[in-house]
Amino acid sequence: MWSTFIVQDEEVRTGNASAGVHQPALEGFLGSRGGGRKRRHRTHSNSGDGISESQEGKIKLTLFLAVTGIMLTVLGVGTEFWVELTPPKNFDNNQTCLVAHYGLWKCCTKTFGLSDMDPKQEICGPTHAHGESNCTFFKFYTTGENIVLFQKTPEKDLTVASAVLAIISLFLMVMGAMCIIMAVGKGVQFFLKPASACFILSGVLIFLCLIIFHQSVLLFLASDQSIPLRHEMSWSVTCVGCAGALAVVAGVFFLVLALPYSPWKRCLPKKNSDI
Repeated sequence: MWSTFIVQDEEVRTGNASAGVHQPALEGFLGSRGGGRKRRHRTHSNSGDGISESQEGKIKLTLFLAVTGIMLTVLGVGTEFWVELTPPKNFDNNQTCLVAHYGLWKCCTKTFGLSDMDPKQEICGPTHAHGESNCTFFKFYTTGENIVLFQKTPEKDLTVASAVLAIISLFLMVMGAMCIIMAVGKGVQFFLKPASACFILSGVLIFLCLIIFHQSVLLFLASDQSIPLRHEMSWSVTCVGCAGALAVVAGVFFLVLALPYSPWKRCLPKKNSDI
């Protein structure tokens, strides 16, 4: 009887011990199956090529600046208020006054009566005054024919070069924005560096575009000194200039975020509190 009881007691203990061995293993297996994806996600986020939550917020904020630059570029390139030209009041005749403004693609002239102007004013203007407006696209993009404005012809080659640089810079901005969207969507830092290069290069091209366009305006005014014209760079140039600055700033920020270390910690290390 005692031997039977001892054998049964040992069998119960052996069964409990084996159950205790297999139960944690089963729980670990189920835990790995249920939380494996979560562990892999954390490992990917903590790796050197991953994007942390704090980095993602900074990237999105910088992307907002870049998108603002893209919108300003589209607005500036698509409008014709790059330069405003105002001649003397007696240029056309004693009854009307003619002003003009043009951009990369189109030229507009406006005619209004001298009675609508201040009698003490010596030049025509302002260009936003009410009058009859006439706008035409530049034909040198299609047929190669140049226009005559105030008996002067704009510099065709420089204007075309400015337009090409503006289009290339806008294309680079869009490519940079797509790289950032892919970086945030896939959670990797690999796309930050090409996006930074695209934005910085686009900003440089925009400033080069403005310089070339301004030089074309100066050559246009110097082509015929017999007709004095007053010129003023208008709000389209301001939009494009601000867009170029935003593109460069966004590119620099993306480059800083792509670094494997924090430049602020390298430049300004924390002092040891024990000393």
